[in-house]
Amino acid sequence: MTTSTTLPHWDMTVVYPSMASPAFAQGFQDVIDAIAALSALFDQHGINQRPPATVDDATVRTFETVTQQYNALLEQVQTLSAYIAAFVSTNSRDDLAQARQSELRQHLVKLSLLGTRFTAWIGSLDVEQLIAASPIARDHAFALRQTRIRAEHLMSPAEEELAAELNVSGGAAWVKLHGNLTSQLTVTLPTDGATSATSATGATRELPMSEIRNLAYDPDRAVRRRAYDAELAAWERAAVPLAAAMNSLKGQGNTLAQHRGWPSPLDSAIFEANIDRATLDAMMTAAHESFPDFRRYLRAKARVLGIPTLAWYDLFAPVGGSDRSWDFDEAARYIVAQFGTYSQRLSDFAARAFAGRWIDAEPRPGKQDGAYCMPLRGDESRVFANFKPAFGGMSTLAHELGHGYHNLNLAARTPLQRQTPMTLAETASIFCETIVRHAALKEADTQEQIAILEASLQGSCQVVVDITSRFLFEQRVFAARQQRELAVDELNAQMLQAQRDTYGDGLDPNALHPYMWAVKSHYYSVGRPFYNFPYMFGLLFGLGLYARYQRDPEAFTRGYDDLLSSTGMDDAATLAARFGIDTRTPDFWRDSLAIVRADVDRFESLIAG
Repeated sequence: MTTSTTLPHWDMTVVYPSMASPAFAQGFQDVIDAIAALSALFDQHGINQRPPATVDDATVRTFETVTQQYNALLEQVQTLSAYIAAFVSTNSRDDLAQARQSELRQHLVKLSLLGTRFTAWIGSLDVEQLIAASPIARDHAFALRQTRIRAEHLMSPAEEELAAELNVSGGAAWVKLHGNLTSQLTVTLPTDGATSATSATGATRELPMSEIRNLAYDPDRAVRRRAYDAELAAWERAAVPLAAAMNSLKGQGNTLAQHRGWPSPLDSAIFEANIDRATLDAMMTAAHESFPDFRRYLRAKARVLGIPTLAWYDLFAPVGGSDRSWDFDEAARYIVAQFGTYSQRLSDFAARAFAGRWIDAEPRPGKQDGAYCMPLRGDESRVFANFKPAFGGMSTLAHELGHGYHNLNLAARTPLQRQTPMTLAETASIFCETIVRHAALKEADTQEQIAILEASLQGSCQVVVDITSRFLFEQRVFAARQQRELAVDELNAQMLQAQRDTYGDGLDPNALHPYMWAVKSHYYSVGRPFYNFPYMFGLLFGLGLYARYQRDPEAFTRGYDDLLSSTGMDDAATLAARFGIDTRTPDFWRDSLAIVRADVDRFESLIAG
């Protein structure tokens, strides 16, 4: 392991010696050639033409040949894409990596078009007859049935091609506008105690929006308030073009959903999440029922901070503390040890990741913010982090290694079999994060327990309460956009109403955030409407599984790895049923939220004591 003063960079030489190497150049060319070969295979077998109504032996052979070659290509693309992304995300100034990524994207457009052709072809076959006739089709039964439904919602080939071409200068352009405008937005911040960025009483400084929003974590409430006021003023100045982007994207989403035969954009989002409306409604029912508990937590946090009611700018204020260093080596040892309390396989996986330099942990100039895990090749993943020596840094590593463990269990599946929806993508990460959190709470003194619990409750509040506000807002905007465009003031009013409906008396109603619709990039997505509720599903599903583990560890452990290996093989309700879980009734979601309620109770007890 690395020393605590030298944070590790990940090792990518296991794929290619370097991006400038002949081996990389050959690997890149191999992907280009494989895309061309798959296109030629599609043409040879008439994949873009309507096949016979009966699935005969020739059709079965064609399907098996095409599917095997398609899967092989997707494996190649995954490794090449991950390899290039590893350099771009850790050094945005790497011009060679940026150029190669841009070049690869051009070729992946061709692959995307082949995917649409494949979808249309599968949709024109008798899928059940194909599954009965082909072992490979049986192995891909769920993916094929989903593809058949997806095909029913394709427009004509000419319309789909036109939509894709228009999207470059339409939806994608509005997404780019939002990204460029918000990333380059600067904020005028008073530095001498003035309460408004427009005040003439004191000195000011210009900061990027990302730095201003990070001040929400400052321990000084006056700093948080000044940052909040300055942030709102900056969003007000940028609101007109962002409202245009919002209106255009939601209008395009409504139009495409209508022409593709979806009752609404939400229906298409539910389908892509591998759930049904009953599951979504059950989860949302339980979420709404939990709001009083989250408001208890918010009021308790206000008491810790010594204020009557939290304002929006107090949501992320730090409370509690810890004398424990949690440097990288300590974090690594702790994760390996605590994962071992669940299973030796999980512990060995974490040890392998640390020893094999799968983790890029050092924050440095040119490196993106945040954390993620990506599959690389075979059963290997790579974990991206900006490690900070604190409990949160350790917890983030455990979370991302959970994703890696999920990838380990998916490795034996083909790419078409392991297409895990967002709703199930957090299954292992939340579980692994919960393992280390519960262990740390047992060892912590009172102040560290408060800090750990508050960090967890803060995250849960965002995922349950704030995500619900985002869901309500988006639902209402899509509905209103069917009639006309919405003005800035109307978008603000919808956002404030959604926040009042969810946070209630947990926050000061006069200090909410009317421009959260401008802040969150999730609203500005062409192909993923309602990029919000899957996060709630992921958290609550992971917590619910942990509750099942606590009740019967031996039985749970026997089936958990198989569940992780199957997240692309069936819908969420069917997979959950393996553990006796019914996602279509609120009871399971209530059980998950009971874990959060217990944390609120403990938090209140600790701060009172």
